[in-house]
Amino acid sequence: WGYRRIQGALRNVGHHVAHNTVKRILETHGIEPAPKRKVSTNWSQFLKTHWSTLAATDFFSTEVWTTRGLVTIYTLFVIRLETRRITIVGSTSNPDHFFVKQAALDLVGFEDSVLADATHFILDRDTKFTEEFRSMLREGGVEPVVLPARSPNLNAHAERFVRTIKSECLSKMIFFGQRSLDRAIREFVEHHHSERNHQGLGNELITKPTMPVEGEVLRDERLGGLLSFYRRAA
Repeated sequence: WGYRRIQGALRNVGHHVAHNTVKRILETHGIEPAPKRKVSTNWSQFLKTHWSTLAATDFFSTEVWTTRGLVTIYTLFVIRLETRRITIVGSTSNPDHFFVKQAALDLVGFEDSVLADATHFILDRDTKFTEEFRSMLREGGVEPVVLPARSPNLNAHAERFVRTIKSECLSKMIFFGQRSLDRAIREFVEHHHSERNHQGLGNELITKPTMPVEGEVLRDERLGGLLSFYRRAA
């Protein structure tokens, strides 16, 4: 709404103020009138508006020993911002256009795809995210949101997951073959969902297990004790 429309709405409920008064109050609180506000919506407001239908993506890389020597494996993942739920789209040593084309198909090509109910998809300017990849997203009803260069803070949730999986898992292991890496990633994602509390979710679990309220408290492990958590005995 503009200043005069707000002034009129106030008059309808018995408050008679000048439109300059409305303008001064809005400016004091850093609120612009509707025509300007529409143009200059900030990132926080964008996230708030689309929170439940937002997803973000990124790659992370891991060094793996193979019969060909040390090879870099690139893993593509998606995070839903509202739930923090992670989906591993795929891993490859050659993230070419064939890989990302298949990734786009997996993301939007089916009724139960991870982006089936998403409206916007945050990604950086990595050249692996080709125009074909973005076009396939649009055809699937999802609008890609390409971030400005050198702005990792705008993809903070994806960046945080990368730091977490590396610091708590991948940087502490040596991998021989991609299968061993895929297994470790799979174990960590399960841990991330059902055994690791998240401060951004009120220190709750993403997936709350059915657990008795009484009973012996047990310590369980994944990946040989690298990941640990506690539960009550059934």
